[in-house]
Amino acid sequence: MTVAMLGGVILVIGAYFVFKGEVFKSVFAYFIADIIWVILAINAGDIVGAAFIFVGATFGFMAFLKMRSGEFNKTIKKV
Repeated sequence: MTVAMLGGVILVIGAYFVFKGEVFKSVFAYFIADIIWVILAINAGDIVGAAFIFVGATFGFMAFLKMRSGEFNKTIKKV
């Protein structure tokens, strides 16, 4: 199994958690997959791609923290 395949498997696991309605677990799985993809991009010499992936992963992690604290739930209900 390659590192890219491992990232893909984790992505599928994250999608399964979304399907089951377990958002916290899915965001965590996506974050782990993002870390793997950053490593792959750096190894391929794609620093700009790694930076974009890192920024996306950072926003995803911030959303996870916001959901965990309960703030995200309140903002969804206001809409």
